[in-house]
Amino acid sequence: MNDDYAHWVTVPTRWKDNDLYGHVNNVVHYSLMDTAINEWMIRSAGFDPGTAEIIGLCVESHCSYKAEVSFPEPIQLGLRIGRLGRSSVRWEVGLYRPDGTLVAEGHFVHVFVGREDRRPVAVPEPIRAEMEKLVAPGRPDGGG
Repeated sequence: MNDDYAHWVTVPTRWKDNDLYGHVNNVVHYSLMDTAINEWMIRSAGFDPGTAEIIGLCVESHCSYKAEVSFPEPIQLGLRIGRLGRSSVRWEVGLYRPDGTLVAEGHFVHVFVGREDRRPVAVPEPIRAEMEKLVAPGRPDGGG
């Protein structure tokens, strides 16, 4: 696995993930990235998506496809933070085959908001403290 990422999760592909062309469909990549981010938020940062007063909303996402992957190959997802701002975070995700082949690279930008009013708020301190462990070396970790 690539040392550029601080957190790793392996997910199996499913039969239904393959499309007519015989490879995992592009929308699955986004779902896997979202799953890796939320798995980390829940398990490592103690985030409870059902009851938290402050939630993260996706305001931007991107995926660049590098290689095909097909069921039944599992996908290893590396997670890091490219930028941690006052109320936002840019998650960066690398998707790899078990042999180390880069399948895709993507990012999600989340803005933290109040659940009720949807107004931007600071990333909650306990979550921020855990996020700081994922900030990629040499990347900005303040501002925005």
